[in-house]
Amino acid sequence: MFAIIFGLQGLAIAEKPNVLILYADDLGYGDLRCNNPDSKIPTPNLSQLASQGMRFTDGHSSSGICTPSRYALLTGRHHWRDFHGIVNAFGESVFAPERLTLAEMMKQVGYDTAAIGKWHLGWDWAAIRKPDATSSKQGRNQVWGPEDFDWEKSIPDGPLAHGFDSYFGDTVINFPPYCWIQDDHVVKAPDTMMDTSKWKPIKEGNWECRPGPMASDWDPYQNIPTITQRGVEFLESRKQSDKPFFLYFAFPSPHAPIIPNDRFDGKSGAGPYGDFVYETDHAIGRLLTALDDAGEADNTIVIFTADNGPERYAYARDQKYDHWSSKPFRGLKRDLYEGGHHVPFLVRWPGTVEPGSTNTSLVSQIDIMATIADAIEFQLPQDAAEDSHNLMPLLNGSSSPVRTTHVHNTHANGYAIRHNDWLLVDTKSGYVSGRNKPWESKHGYPADDKGPVELYNLSEDIGQRNNLAKQHPELVAQLQAKLKQIREQGFSAPRLSK
Repeated sequence: MFAIIFGLQGLAIAEKPNVLILYADDLGYGDLRCNNPDSKIPTPNLSQLASQGMRFTDGHSSSGICTPSRYALLTGRHHWRDFHGIVNAFGESVFAPERLTLAEMMKQVGYDTAAIGKWHLGWDWAAIRKPDATSSKQGRNQVWGPEDFDWEKSIPDGPLAHGFDSYFGDTVINFPPYCWIQDDHVVKAPDTMMDTSKWKPIKEGNWECRPGPMASDWDPYQNIPTITQRGVEFLESRKQSDKPFFLYFAFPSPHAPIIPNDRFDGKSGAGPYGDFVYETDHAIGRLLTALDDAGEADNTIVIFTADNGPERYAYARDQKYDHWSSKPFRGLKRDLYEGGHHVPFLVRWPGTVEPGSTNTSLVSQIDIMATIADAIEFQLPQDAAEDSHNLMPLLNGSSSPVRTTHVHNTHANGYAIRHNDWLLVDTKSGYVSGRNKPWESKHGYPADDKGPVELYNLSEDIGQRNNLAKQHPELVAQLQAKLKQIREQGFSAPRLSK
């Protein structure tokens, strides 16, 4: 007979649903077969997940890059209210101490909370840096050596400081320190400098690894197998617990370095990147099987999405393999165009979400916090989740939108705003990563009209080919005013407008 433990708010703990967030890195909307039947990449486990839950066709991240999207997901707040860029190597935490996170919210009502995989939200590395440490400059990188840190010390202000009971990962696959971190300590102290010549050859693109301390036996190819096994073990451990859990499982893939393990070579028709996506899908299958085996699948909300669109290697992939990772969109990672932030978005919740359902409403990862708050009957305070919309009506089958507006941003000097079917790119171009004219020619894009802004009707032009800004100057002005209002008022969540 299991115990029923009562939390501070709402339902008894034993009645609350578990939450498993599976977060991919640099994955395109069109990479998934359930989104794009023409995809050259088999993704059977994600297709099965879609068949068991709801597939959102208009889901978005907050940013076109890593750190800001993760921050927005875990806080229910647009990243651009606080910062724009990524946390660089040995960078500080982006969380203010008073900022309520998704993990802190769930911990307050009795959840076991765990983060596994990529963190990329910062730590207080200065706390373990030796007083006499000195760095050097290599290009834009400030480089520290393994001798500059006291690796025996606890590393503050990481996942454990922001609501997670446990953490296991390497913080960022292509940033130092290159070693495993368990909770707030390194598992094995780095003893040398990063040296890619010690690793198996890369299979596509570049290593893109920043210089810095590394454990001498570090093998980046073991990242997915190792964190997947940790995820399986965590889920298996739920057999011995009466408490609900929140597991935030953040993959390092298919972000560069593109390093599928040998057993997955040739499994796709899109080269090593496609094989890396296939390996990621395989890992997802292992995690979902472990959830089944633990007897928790029927009481677990599973959310799969990605932090932003695919990296620039997608252009060469389209040319070589005729596979466009962002299909049917224009743009890639960093871009304000749809391909930069219009991402896969799947939700499975047995007994609540209709299996095999599709929802075309505008939704955002920022909305996850308010939605989970509703699911666990947590009353969000006024100074938390300021941009999060509750998606529960959609999960219950409603076709009426709960969100009609979304602001897209990667860098401080460029914004786009979506309102209903209209999308205003409030700058000269939606490209941030750069224009690829051969790709535009192949896919029938017109030359740049040199206008100051771009306006698209996504209901008729999801690929963003026809800039209508000159035909609708009044609409441009209205959208610019709405963007200004949302930015200046400090919130967009409906509950804060009442």
